[in-house]
Amino acid sequence: MRSALVLNASYEPLSVVPARRAACLVLDDKAEVVEHDGTFIRSESLALPNPLVIRLRYMVKVPYHRRTALSRRAIFARDDHRCQYCGADADSIDHVMPRSRGGEHVWENVAAACRRCNLYKRDRTPEEAGMRLAQTPHAPRELAWVTVAVTRVPEVWKPYLARAS
Repeated sequence: MRSALVLNASYEPLSVVPARRAACLVLDDKAEVVEHDGTFIRSESLALPNPLVIRLRYMVKVPYHRRTALSRRAIFARDDHRCQYCGADADSIDHVMPRSRGGEHVWENVAAACRRCNLYKRDRTPEEAGMRLAQTPHAPRELAWVTVAVTRVPEVWKPYLARAS
């Protein structure tokens, strides 16, 4: 299903919604179409451009900086689906400091790993197992939630996401 990027009245990215929801916001006069794909949603008396980017007509207060939710999909996206120990295709998540030894389930302590490396490491630290991480785990940049929301970021969204970075 197609998605649309929702911008605040100030052009700040707020969320990603299904194109159908974006069309409803436009029809309810809560938003305006900023970018469309050239096709139309038609009825007997209306032709609405199929929205790719919409902008809310009113300002929505965002009380906090959005942080990407920690999930398996988000970890794989951050680590490019590669094992952080050997570079093979990742199929599991590893806690760098094992949870059995007090390690937390936070961005800075999880890494994508292949099953072989994860089983070899077990409940040891990378140093104890004689393994090295390709990169230090970190929380993704502020707008990474967009990449997690859709598998591929459309080209028309990129200028609006670049403004916010």
